[in-house]
Formats: sequence, structure tokens, C-alpha cells
Amino acid sequence: MHRNLRITNIDWQAGLRAAAQAPRQSTYKGEVLNFESPGHFFGQLTEKRWTLVRTAQSKGELSVRELARLVERDVKRVQEDVVVLADLGLLERTESGGVLCPYSSMHIDMVLKAA
Repeated sequence: MHRNLRITNIDWQAGLRAAAQAPRQSTYKGEVLNFESPGHFFGQLTEKRWTLVRTAQSKGELSVRELARLVERDVKRVQEDVVVLADLGLLERTESGGVLCPYSSMHIDMVLKAA
């Protein structure tokens, strides 16, 4: 199954209600990550972290060492970034200690309103 992710800051309360309804749906409609503000999300998503997500996408399970080799970075720094990305919900840790990006597509939808 291909998993799809929508990242948004639009009405997080409605997102919680939709998540509660998800088990009742008969078809897969994708997953949603809601952040309180664009700054909260983008403040943690550096160019190097985004490269890790894009590199891991559609590759299946990778070791942190293999991911670091693919992006030509230090294993310790990649490990630190993987922790942040897993906390954000963009990467998942596996039971065997590996890492994967389970999403075949990601859509970022953030609303910026004038103060």
C-alpha cells in the first residue's frame, strides 16, 4: 500500500476529530500531520533533514549508517537528525533499529494569515 501524507496547520482540532473517525472509514484517505504553526514545522526542517527524508522515501528500511552513506554525511549527525524527523512524524524507526520514510507522497499545506 502506498501511504500519503498531508502536512498542515489548518484547523488542528478538526484534524483530531478526523483521526478519531479514521478507523470507521472503509477506504484509505491518507494521513495528516498538524502543526500549530508553519514556524514550528519549518523551524525544524533544515535542508539536510529534508534531504534525509527525500533520500529515504520509497527505499524501504535503511540503517542509519546506510542513510548517512547515501547522503555523504557523518553517521552521528544523521542519527541526531533522524531523531528529530521521527519526532516530527516524517520518518519512522523500525523494530530492528532501522529507519524508513513510509510515505510515497507528501503534501505541505500551510496557511499564513495577516496579523
